[in-house]
Amino acid sequence: MEELLTILRDMHPDVDFETQEHLIDDMILDSLDIVSLISEISEEFDVTITAKDIIPANFNSAKALYELIQRLEDEG
Repeated sequence: MEELLTILRDMHPDVDFETQEHLIDDMILDSLDIVSLISEISEEFDVTITAKDIIPANFNSAKALYELIQRLEDEG
């Protein structure tokens, strides 16, 4: 989880990603952020995020993103 938080903080140092649960709904992350996140997550965690995974529920919080990463690692 710490690696993910580092990625997120590098993008938006002013956001408290540990408590924020509406990153998409509150427009904190935009489409370019999502593309960057997918690339960095793929590289850092060696997982592939497919189009079916790119839904707001998976990107609304660091917790949701980390759960997606764990699921993708398990499916490996």
